[in-house]
Amino acid sequence: MSKTSRRVVFGVLVIVALVVSAGGALGYLGRLTLVFDRHPGKALAILAEVPGPSDGPPCPIDARYFDEKPEGLAPDVLKAWQALRSKASQQGVQLCLNDGKRSRGQQQKEFDEAVEKFGTEELAARYVLNPPDRSMHVLGIAVDIQPIESAQWVEKNGSTLGWCRRYENEQWHFEYNTGYSTGGCPALLPSATGS
Repeated sequence: MSKTSRRVVFGVLVIVALVVSAGGALGYLGRLTLVFDRHPGKALAILAEVPGPSDGPPCPIDARYFDEKPEGLAPDVLKAWQALRSKASQQGVQLCLNDGKRSRGQQQKEFDEAVEKFGTEELAARYVLNPPDRSMHVLGIAVDIQPIESAQWVEKNGSTLGWCRRYENEQWHFEYNTGYSTGGCPALLPSATGS
């Protein structure tokens, strides 16, 4: 092999090593995910990154709230939401989905806005969980139902379909769990932070 050929081969090997090292470093830092880098048993699309609608049409019975589409909810939760809404409708109650699925970014934005509104991160965290991965909205299993009269109906009737209110300070926040339909709702927590 000539001297020039050795230099070319050495140069190519150095470039390949640099590219592999950079890719490894970016993957370690969470800034690069390769398609083949899957975790067994997890879907390729990460639910926490799926955004939900940021708004929707006004709630027909109280225009202060939205009635967004239930896009992004986990499939079983979506089916349970549709069953809950149907049961409410049969009893003359309209449920408006004021807030459902959020991505991590949407949750962070909600938290940042709550900090501005309440003045401190501690107070904001009583209503909007941070870091975002702690939120059941990010996991696609929580909904905020408005107006409050509709939320009160869900609190009385939703557990048979797996929906339970979770926090004392949030009359509108409900989470879905199949176990609630047979085991009943767990005790309310004071707030999203548990205190």
